[in-house]
Amino acid sequence: MTALLPVKLKPGDTIGIVGGGQLGRMLAMAAARLGLRCRVFSPDPDSPAFDVVANATCAEYADVEALELFASDVDVITYEFENVPAASAMILAARRPVLPDRKILETTQDRLVEKDFVKRLGIKTADYADVSSPQTLHAAIARIGLPAVLKTRRFGYDGKGQTMIRADDDPDRAWDDLGTKSAILEAFVPFEREISVIAARSADGHVECFDVTENEHRDHILKVSRVPAAISDALAAQARDTAQRIADALDYVGVLAVEMFVVPGDQGPQILVNEIAPRVHNSGHWTLDGASISQFEQHIRAIAGWPLGKPLRHGEVTMTNLIGDEINGYGEWLAVPGATVHLYGKGTPRPGRKMGHVTRVIPPERPPKTA
Repeated sequence: MTALLPVKLKPGDTIGIVGGGQLGRMLAMAAARLGLRCRVFSPDPDSPAFDVVANATCAEYADVEALELFASDVDVITYEFENVPAASAMILAARRPVLPDRKILETTQDRLVEKDFVKRLGIKTADYADVSSPQTLHAAIARIGLPAVLKTRRFGYDGKGQTMIRADDDPDRAWDDLGTKSAILEAFVPFEREISVIAARSADGHVECFDVTENEHRDHILKVSRVPAAISDALAAQARDTAQRIADALDYVGVLAVEMFVVPGDQGPQILVNEIAPRVHNSGHWTLDGASISQFEQHIRAIAGWPLGKPLRHGEVTMTNLIGDEINGYGEWLAVPGATVHLYGKGTPRPGRKMGHVTRVIPPERPPKTA
């Protein structure tokens, strides 16, 4: 019954954050500016979020006693990644409000369930099929065609847990390489561009969307985000409306990201939803310096029961991820006009590991003063 009670925090109250990565770190920093404390739960002793909070719990997600003690020390609980174990979320929700609601994870943790949910809303996605064996994979290929992308239904991110199948590839080998009995085959989308919408929704149903972001991936990892996206105003409005419909249908509280493809159509470009991320998102990092309120503060406000802010963009914004050894060049970015460097305090750089990011804001030109 705890989760049904309205949350209304006051300065000095404590937010519990499940997950200790850079998203948890930036959530805690946003909360601190608002006079709210945070306690982080993570099994990794080197978690970047531990560096910015006074109290942390380092324990496995299966440690029931640690979860219970963690919950007893906070007023509301949120999470910075969507693969929170269902049993852990259930233990926490029995003791404190968990926002966004843990039941949302049942939809977003499973790619097939998520696609079915979006489809029921009348929102378009790439064609897809449930795959549970080599036989069902061949049947799905016969219906969807090739090329197509075979993905695990759960636990995939940054290109992990997926493989492309082309016309000359062996589907049976692709199935074996994926190493799962629960997958989804998605039609390959010849997109014009990738975009995302960061939306915040409060418990009373108020929604604020940030400007549509255009994203560029390299090796399946987000490399650059640019705002505003190079799309028409009408298409941008449709993208924001799509994100709001999804947030409303989930009865969501907090910030979520909806990733989309822009594809060519007979009547002009169209939008297909790719994935939903029930959390603050890498493609929203530009908001830290490029908008009047960040995605992290919006999330904290929403789960605290505080009013959402109206996000106003400061100009043209570019966010660049520093991946792997690129972190060693952070000093060069410090000299770039309009750039702000964010380093996550992680340890040794590894290929594909997000070590930091840089935002660069170009303010709109002001007309010259007249005498």
